[in-house]
This record gives sequence, structure tokens and C-alpha cells, in this order.
Amino acid sequence: MALYFIPLATVILFIINQLTNTLCIQKEIPEEKQPKVFRTINVLITILLISSYIEVLFA
Repeated sequence: MALYFIPLATVILFIINQLTNTLCIQKEIPEEKQPKVFRTINVLITILLISSYIEVLFA
């Protein structure tokens, strides 16, 4: 299961980072605030991916 989930999670994180970058450009978020936005979104998505992996693993 991890063989499929880890590459999928990597692709999901990559896509979310692209979307976050688009959000920062579209909303004109200042350069000094962008790292905090990326960090927050990446942490939340990582928590979501880990919890979904645990749910699939033990379901």
C-alpha cells in the first residue's frame, strides 16, 4: 500500500504547492508572508495525507 501511496502523496503535495503559488500571485500576498502561507498549507496537507494513510492502512 505504501508503494502506491507515497508517490501519490508526493504528487498531491507538488500540485498543492503550485496552487498555493498561484494563490499568492493572484491575491498579491507580499513576499515576506509567502513562506508562512506555504508552510501552513504544507503542514495541513501533510497531516491530512498522514491521517488518510492511517485510515486506509487500518480500515
